[in-house]
Amino acid sequence: MTGRRTDSTSGPLTLSGRVVRLRDFRPDDLDAVRGIVGDDRVTYFLSFNSRGTEQARAMLHDLIERAARQPRTDYYLAITPLEPVTPAETDRVVGFARLLLSGQRAARLGYAVAHDYQGRGYAGDAARTLLDFAFGALQLHRVTGAVAPDNTAGITSVERLGFTREGVLRDHVHTNGAWRDSILYSILAHEWNAERD
Repeated sequence: MTGRRTDSTSGPLTLSGRVVRLRDFRPDDLDAVRGIVGDDRVTYFLSFNSRGTEQARAMLHDLIERAARQPRTDYYLAITPLEPVTPAETDRVVGFARLLLSGQRAARLGYAVAHDYQGRGYAGDAARTLLDFAFGALQLHRVTGAVAPDNTAGITSVERLGFTREGVLRDHVHTNGAWRDSILYSILAHEWNAERD
């Protein structure tokens, strides 16, 4: 079953999917984080511009700090392959998935995978795993996701997961020197549970 927490209820979070494991970030993840958030091919569709080494270090420090807060409202998790292709990929961070709690039993979902690891099903499995966690352990009612209008892979991904298009958020993010719209998608707990049955 995806989205199953594989650790105790306290301490660092680990969730297992079909092909990925999601876990809290650690200080030794800096090189992988820099490789993801510093790559224009990855950040082009995200809500922030590519980040340099010091910005990646500050981001990682912030992620680790937020994971320790109680109550926890931000699940910004590292994506690692369950079955790495090579021994060097064991527990290697190949992306991130985020569930940011917002409002009444609601959250926003986001995810990205390093360019060299795209096309392996990691993003979709990470999203499914986080949705299982959101509607299972966290008992959320609604999860939203915002996708750039020209991100055809992202649109296909959220639609495949069962999200419903709600509309367009005009000038939603400022990235790559310009304002960009986002398409807002959502999925409700009963829709996700029906999809899983």
